[in-house]
Amino acid sequence: MLTITQALVDQIVAHARKDHPDEACGVVAGPAGSDRPERFIPMLNAAMSPTFYEFDSGDLLKLYREMDDRDEEPVVIYHSHTATEAYPSRTDISYANEPGAHYVLVSTADTDGAGEFQFRSFRIVEGEVTEEEVEIVEAYRAG
Repeated sequence: MLTITQALVDQIVAHARKDHPDEACGVVAGPAGSDRPERFIPMLNAAMSPTFYEFDSGDLLKLYREMDDRDEEPVVIYHSHTATEAYPSRTDISYANEPGAHYVLVSTADTDGAGEFQFRSFRIVEGEVTEEEVEIVEAYRAG
């Protein structure tokens, strides 16, 4: 299960809305080993595409060095789908190389009649996709 604050959900959704019709992408880093997303890091979609995303390799290298220096890891890796439901595509699955991360997808398309946005989280390990529950909290519990 992904536990995430409402403030982070709002930032991810705002980024997806801002970059629409292109896919938005980014990372939420947290203390190594904590599984707690804390630091919102919007990234540039180097592909500038409405159908797929790509982190800029230089930006990504810089981010990983920064996280390493801060004893952080990518807890959430997010991106948006602009015309389809919030479910990982074959390309998304092939790019998923962080088995410990939560892969969050936000859809900016109304594909299910349930309104404009879907916010879903998945684990992707060795090509296997498992949807997980998302618990949105106002703040994390201490400890």
